[in-house]
Amino acid sequence: MNSIVDMEHTNMTVSDPKGGLRPCSTRVMNLSNFLTQAARRHPEKVALVWGGQQWRWEEMEARVNAMAHALMTEFGVTKGDRILIQSSNCNQMFESMFACFRTGAVWVPANFRQTPDEVAYLAQASGATGVICNAAFPDHAKALSEQAPDIRFTIAIGDTAFGENYDAIVARNLGQIVYPVAVDRDDPCWFFFTSGTTGRPKAAVLTHGQMAFVVTNHLCDLMPGTNFDDASIVVAPLSHGAGVHQLCQVAHGVTTILLPSDRFDVDTVWSLVEKWKVTNLFTVPTIVKMLVEHPSVNAYDRSSLRYMIYAGAPMYRADQQKALQTLGCVLVQYFGLGEVTGAITVLPPAFHHADDGPHARIGTCGFERTGMQVEIQDDNGNPVKLGESGEICAIGPAVFAGYYQNPEANEKSFRNGWFRTGDLGHMDENGFVYITGRASDMYISGGSNVYPREIEEKILQHPDVSEVAIVGVPDPVWGEVGIAVCVLADGAKADAAGLAAWLDGKVSRYKLPKRYLFWDALPKSAYGKITKKMIREELTARGELDAPEAKLSA
Repeated sequence: MNSIVDMEHTNMTVSDPKGGLRPCSTRVMNLSNFLTQAARRHPEKVALVWGGQQWRWEEMEARVNAMAHALMTEFGVTKGDRILIQSSNCNQMFESMFACFRTGAVWVPANFRQTPDEVAYLAQASGATGVICNAAFPDHAKALSEQAPDIRFTIAIGDTAFGENYDAIVARNLGQIVYPVAVDRDDPCWFFFTSGTTGRPKAAVLTHGQMAFVVTNHLCDLMPGTNFDDASIVVAPLSHGAGVHQLCQVAHGVTTILLPSDRFDVDTVWSLVEKWKVTNLFTVPTIVKMLVEHPSVNAYDRSSLRYMIYAGAPMYRADQQKALQTLGCVLVQYFGLGEVTGAITVLPPAFHHADDGPHARIGTCGFERTGMQVEIQDDNGNPVKLGESGEICAIGPAVFAGYYQNPEANEKSFRNGWFRTGDLGHMDENGFVYITGRASDMYISGGSNVYPREIEEKILQHPDVSEVAIVGVPDPVWGEVGIAVCVLADGAKADAAGLAAWLDGKVSRYKLPKRYLFWDALPKSAYGKITKKMIREELTARGELDAPEAKLSA
C-alpha cells in the first residue's frame, strides 16, 4: 500500500554484535496478537461481558479468527483496506477491531450517533471498501450504499435485509486459524476521526507501531499494576477513547464489561462495578460528575475501584473536589487529543487533592507522559519561558502519522516536527502543564484577550451553578463580549444580576460576561463533552445571538 500521509523516511542502520552495520527493520507486532496472547494465557477467563452474555478469551480468539478468515476469503479484504463500523457498543464491534487488525485492514469506527449523511461522508473520506453495520441503523446502511461508491460489501450485526448476518458468518468459519498479516511500524491500523468541533471530521491515521507504544504508555502511566485479575467497565463509545482504553485491557487480559444498553444509567454502572469488582474505567469529566452526584454512588460496593480515568476536557475544580471527597484517591487525569491518542500528560491519583493546601496542584493537567515531550511555544514556534503562556506542542512515539489525504491539515498541525495541539497553556518550574483554553475559544474584548476557561472556573465556585460555558460573540462597541450559559443546581434560585454581582471583583472587569443565560442543560457531544461549537449552534437556534444586548437572563 502506498503511503497515505506525507511522511519523510530516512535510511537507518544499527550495529550488529560483530561491529558491522545492518538495515534497521521497521517490522512490528500486529496489534491483534494482544488477543492471541490473552487467549493463550487465560483461555477460560471471562474476556467480555455484555448484558447477560459472556465470552471467554479462547471464544473471542476463535470468533475473531473466524471473521478475519471470512473477510479475507469471502469478501476479498487485503492489507490496507478500510472497513467502516457503524454500531453502538456490542461484542461484534469489539471483535471487529481485532478482525480488521488481523487482516492488515484499517478499522474505521464511526460515532454511532452521527446522522446517515455524516457517516456516509466518513466512508467517502476514508475510502472505505467494506462496512459492518448494526441492524439498528438501516438508514445509515442505505446512505452508505448510495453515497460511498467504493464500498464492495456490507455485513450486518443482527438480522436485516441490507447485509449478511455477522454471527452467521462467524459460525461457518469457526475453527479457522488466521495468522496476523505482517505489519511495519507505520502501517495504519485505525482511522480515528476527530470530533469535528471545527469543520468536518478528519481521519487521524493511527499505526501499529504507534499504538503499541500507546498501549504500553497507558498501562504504565494511567493504571499501573493492572493485570488479569482486574475488570474494566465501558461507559463511552468504543469508537474513540474508550476503544483505545479497552485495547489496553486486552493487552493485560483484563475483563471488559459493556453496559447492557445504549442508555447511560448511573445506577446500572455502579451495580456492575460491585458485581464484577471493577478496578478501572475511562470517561470524561461530565460523566464523572454524573456518577458522583447520583444517589446510587453510595448504594453499591465500589471499594474495588482503583482508577477512574478522565480526559477529553479539563475537570472544573469544584467537580474534582466533589469526586475526591466521594470516591477517594482514585482520579487519574490525562490530556491528549485523538491525534496523540491521549498520551501527552498525566495527573496520577497521588497528585489529586481535595483540599487547596500547599500540596494541591490546582488546575493542572499533569506532567509529560513517559516517552513524550511537551513544549510551550509562541506563534513562531519558539519555546517560551517557564510560566509564560503559549501553544501546547508535543513530540514522541504517541503522535499520529498525520491526517489521511489532507496535506493542508497536516501542514497546519505540524511545525518543526512538533504536533500543535491548538490548546493554550503554560508549564511551571516543576514541569506541570496548565491549560488555559483552546486557541479557537479565545475572544478579544476591547483589545484584550479573554480565555473563557478562567471565568468559567470562577462561576462554578458559586454554589448555585452546576455547569457553565462561555462563548465570545460580536459586539459593536467592544469587538467581542462573552455570553455565559449556565445550568443551575437542583432547587437553586440564582439570577443573572446576582451572578454578575458575585463575579465582580473576582476577575478583571473586561473579562466579565456581558450576558447570562440559564438553560436546563448544556448540549453535549456523543462522548459527553461540552463543546463551544454546539453551544453556539444552540444559541443560534434559540435566537439568542439576535437578542438585545441589555438582556441579562433567560
